[in-house]
Amino acid sequence: MNPVNGTSSVTKFILLGFPSLSRLGRDLACALLSFIYAGTLAGNLSIVWAVLRDPRLQRLPMYILLGNFAWLEVCYITSTVPRMLFDLMNPGVPISFHVCFVQFYFFFSMVGTECLFLSAMALDRYLAICHPLRYPILMSPQISWVLAASCWLLGFLWFIGPIALISQLSFCGPNILNHFICDPDPLLAASCTPAPWTEQTFSTTTSLLLFTTVLFILTSYGLVIRAVLRLPTGTWRQKTFSTCTSHLAVVGLFYGSVMVIYVNPAASGSSGNVVTLFYTVGTPFLNPLIYSLRNKEMKEALRRTLLGAW
Repeated sequence: MNPVNGTSSVTKFILLGFPSLSRLGRDLACALLSFIYAGTLAGNLSIVWAVLRDPRLQRLPMYILLGNFAWLEVCYITSTVPRMLFDLMNPGVPISFHVCFVQFYFFFSMVGTECLFLSAMALDRYLAICHPLRYPILMSPQISWVLAASCWLLGFLWFIGPIALISQLSFCGPNILNHFICDPDPLLAASCTPAPWTEQTFSTTTSLLLFTTVLFILTSYGLVIRAVLRLPTGTWRQKTFSTCTSHLAVVGLFYGSVMVIYVNPAASGSSGNVVTLFYTVGTPFLNPLIYSLRNKEMKEALRRTLLGAW
């Protein structure tokens, strides 16, 4: 294919990943990633299983959202880790142009969906704590399912335009991407010609989603904390603070690492890859521990469903 007529001459990319790793280092990284991937699947699928099997959880909006969020984490980590493991075991094997952009689309769509689900769960906590009498009406199970479906739909629509623009760029070599996933920065760097408008479009779209959702989340939890502080000290107050702390820990881990990469252009190369690795692999692994498995009701539901399965 001829780059002169605006098409791409590159049909495959090579994901460079972490080239400084020795053979032993790749083996150790592969073992660690496999452990994290298995743990992430086990933790999140356990939550999905508990929500699907326990009728009581199915009637509670918080757990409807958590079940969807757990399934999202399974899809999220699966969009990247299997290919990362393959590249660690087979360095230098290329990924096709189309597979690269399919991974790019699904990974970023799930990042966007995660932002929206974190916002939806912050809204749920705000309504439950600040408007407890109206909560059953404002956040019924039916409304929570509509809210969950809206998060999935908007998340998978949000990046279609910017990713389509990047896919139309001319890539005439070199075809080596200094990353372990198909990411916008190395793809834009591999383009034959500068594309400032495409780069600005993607940056604006990403920043709008990140800053809008994080502002909404922080505002929601700020109102929750203000409401809780007005209550007398007691077990319920401590439980509410514990829940909010857990939720904010997830928000901080996820948004902190994402913003380092996509809001700070200076974070690139190996250091940027390490940060990307954290929110790509680390946060889905930690989320079940932080967000759900600390919850007494969820642990009891897991115990009931697992014992029932045996």
